[in-house]
Amino acid sequence: MDIPLSTIAVVGLGTMGTGIAEVLTRAGHEVIGIDISDAAALRAAAALDASTARAVERGRLGEEERRTVLARFRTFSDLRAAADAGLVIEVVPESYETKQRVFRELDTIVSPATILATGTNALSVTRLAADSAHPERVLGLHFFNPAPAMKLVEVVSSVLTSPQAVAAVTALARELGKEPVAVGDRPGFVADGLLFGYLNQAAAMFEAKYASREDIDAAMRLGCGLPMGPLALIDLIGVDTARTVLEAMYAASHDRLHAPAPVLGQLSEAGLTGRKSGRGFYTYEAPGSGTVVPDALTPRAGREGGAGRPVCSVGVAGSGTMASGIAEVFATAGYDVVLAARTPEKAECAVSRIAKSLDRSVGKGRMTAEARADALARITPAGSLDALSGVDLAIEAVAEDLEVKQRLFAALDKVCRPGAVLATTTSSLPVIACARATSRPWDVVGMHFFNPAPAMKLVEVVRTVLTSDEAVATVHAVSTAVRKHPVDCGDRAGFIVNALLFPYLNNAIKMVEEHYATLDDIDAAMRLGGGYPMGPFELLDVVGLDVSLAIERVLHRAFRDPGLAPAPLLEHLVAAGCLGRKTGRGFREYARR
Repeated sequence: MDIPLSTIAVVGLGTMGTGIAEVLTRAGHEVIGIDISDAAALRAAAALDASTARAVERGRLGEEERRTVLARFRTFSDLRAAADAGLVIEVVPESYETKQRVFRELDTIVSPATILATGTNALSVTRLAADSAHPERVLGLHFFNPAPAMKLVEVVSSVLTSPQAVAAVTALARELGKEPVAVGDRPGFVADGLLFGYLNQAAAMFEAKYASREDIDAAMRLGCGLPMGPLALIDLIGVDTARTVLEAMYAASHDRLHAPAPVLGQLSEAGLTGRKSGRGFYTYEAPGSGTVVPDALTPRAGREGGAGRPVCSVGVAGSGTMASGIAEVFATAGYDVVLAARTPEKAECAVSRIAKSLDRSVGKGRMTAEARADALARITPAGSLDALSGVDLAIEAVAEDLEVKQRLFAALDKVCRPGAVLATTTSSLPVIACARATSRPWDVVGMHFFNPAPAMKLVEVVRTVLTSDEAVATVHAVSTAVRKHPVDCGDRAGFIVNALLFPYLNNAIKMVEEHYATLDDIDAAMRLGGGYPMGPFELLDVVGLDVSLAIERVLHRAFRDPGLAPAPLLEHLVAAGCLGRKTGRGFREYARR
């Protein structure tokens, strides 16, 4: 395999093939673009022309260099044009029959030393290689869309692939400024293997009418810092493509989490394949457009239940980090806040924590010293729940223990005035169990803030079967008033964010258990290929492995799905006291503070 990779053929000039061709030409390679469609070839050339023109306008490319780049790209309609290529990358439609036909024809055209790479993200590289005359030279080279911008490239080996071929394309990926990750051959590889299970669960959540498409997408963007919500991402990828990937994953894993949600099949069969068709989960301005336009599912302005009840004063029960953060949020927004803890000392300690947080905001120029003083003046610390007797909204933020919360709600029921809305910040416990501890369950609602509360924009508003429209409307109005984004969901385990996030984290742990990929490669794959702000193991160590295990167990008990059973490695680490950053060791080791 000593043929130089100076000339590379790209077979299939759709969006991905065009992007790969651009990356290669701009890195100095001669690129032979091949597509049976003359129109596709013309679009690819026009796309390269436009992208290089933009690069010149932005000062990233000189005009002469641009002309050189464009001259390196030639298009053809016949595979025989690839005869002198050292590497052929196919990105034709996700079909064994189509890809195998391309590889069989290439076997008769290119040198035996030429490397053949498939861009599949769903099909078996081993199966494609086995059908080739030279299986040792076949591997997977999975770029991510858009190829010029995304840094990740998964280099996929089958049991037949030669190490020399792997080394050659790995070196090429680095030369292109990409981050190559070595993975074995299984559907979805690393990034898509984790991503598509999550996307599937989001589609199923929407199909079950648990939450609206807008609320599901907003929850994952604002609650997890993702660049795009899952349903919008399926539309970008293609509903039909997502279904194909999931079918391949399910065939290999038989995990119900990978069984395509029926709505994916329904949309695909109807031709509603996402942005490329102009309609998928959302409706778009035109086929190929990313501009969403209103349709029958677009939420109406305003919410049922009117404006809700007036709220002038807010009570917060608790003295930990979340309670302090919530009190800070309301005080800085102009509300009078009573912060009630078990003792006056704990309440004063919580106020001191808020003062330090506000000091940091002043130091960073986010607020004035006068605004800081006004916010602190609005907070009244108290050592008893009796101080919450006059508040309009009482929010509990105590330990995630159902008995503790039920006792607290029983006490709030006696203390708080009639008509006050009672809210729980639980992230995993049933809100209805808290509501039933009171004589007014219609006034009880979930109000799940995310940590740190002053910075995170999302609030999950959780309605039980007994919660009144008026209580929900009240919490919506208040959340908006404190500059948070409320999303509606029902009272079931995990609500929106945790129900989608933690199965993804659990599946990442299973990949490591199966020795499929390393911690570092999985984290890199999800940061670089999925746009996640943190890899799954970075996030697990930050959240805490004990907290993560508790949520996994809640989800497993609630949904009874074997695929949601906590990974044994997670249970072992928790049993060993390796809980993440807070103990100095979790999936990784950390310096002790």
